[in-house]
Amino acid sequence: MSTSDFATVTADDLVTGEGVALDLPAASLGLRLASGLIDVLVTFVTFIVSFILLVVAAAPFGDDALVGAATVLAVVITFLVVPTTFETLTRGRSVGKFALGLRAVRDDGGPISFHHALVRALIGFVEIYAFTGAPAFFSIMLSSRGKRLGDYAAGTYVVRARVPLRLPHPPPMPPALAVWARRTDLGMLPTGTALAVRQFLGRLPTLDPASRSRVGAALLADVLPHVSPAPPVGAPPELVLAAIIAERRQRDLVRLRRDEDLRTRLFAGR
Repeated sequence: MSTSDFATVTADDLVTGEGVALDLPAASLGLRLASGLIDVLVTFVTFIVSFILLVVAAAPFGDDALVGAATVLAVVITFLVVPTTFETLTRGRSVGKFALGLRAVRDDGGPISFHHALVRALIGFVEIYAFTGAPAFFSIMLSSRGKRLGDYAAGTYVVRARVPLRLPHPPPMPPALAVWARRTDLGMLPTGTALAVRQFLGRLPTLDPASRSRVGAALLADVLPHVSPAPPVGAPPELVLAAIIAERRQRDLVRLRRDEDLRTRLFAGR
C-alpha cells in the first residue's frame, strides 16, 4: 500500500473544494436509457420546430439551395448547438437528466466544460441518432461507469445526483497535541493532499501497523511544508495529521460563526 492509494479518487467519488470525497454513484443502465429517451423526444421536437421555422423563413425566396441550407442549419442547431449549450450552462445536465436527477461530470468528478459538452454532442449524434443508439447501449452496458462512446471521448461519465451525501466524521483532536495545534500556523493544503489525509485517517482501523506507519510518515512529509512550527518530536504521524485536520475544521467553524454574526448585526441595524 502506498500514498497513491489514498490520493486517488475512487470510481464513485466526487471531490469538494476541501478535498472531501462525496459518494455519488454512476447512473445505472435503466436510468441512462430513460434519460436518453426523454432527450431524444425533446431533440426531435426541437428539430421539427426549428426545421419548420427555418424552411418557412427561406420559402419566400423560392431557392432550393436556401431550403437545403435551412435543413442543414436545423440539424446543426438541434443536434449540436442546443445540447452543447444546455449541458455547458447547467454543468452537465440535459432535460432528461434534470427529470431523473442525473448529471454528467468529468472522470475526476469535477463539472464539465464547453469542451466536454461539445465532444459529447458530436459523438452522441453519431452513436445515438446515426446508428439508432446501438453503440451507446452496448457501451453503457459493458462499462462499469455506464459510459457511452461520447463519455469515453470527452472523459466524462453520468452520476446520480439525488442521493444522500455520506460524509465521514471529522477526526477528533488528540489531547496531547491540542496546545501545539492551537498555536500552529496552518497553510492551505493542496486538494490532493487534504483528500489523501482524510482517506488515510478514515481507514486507520483497517491498516496494519507497518502500513499505518509508512503511509502516515509519507503523508506527514507532504503536509509539514504547510505547517509551522513543526510538531513535537516523536509524535505519531497519524495523531499529528488528525490534529491538523481537526484544528483546520475548528478554525473554519469559528470563521463561519464570525461571518454569520457579522451578517446578523448588519441586517439587524437596517
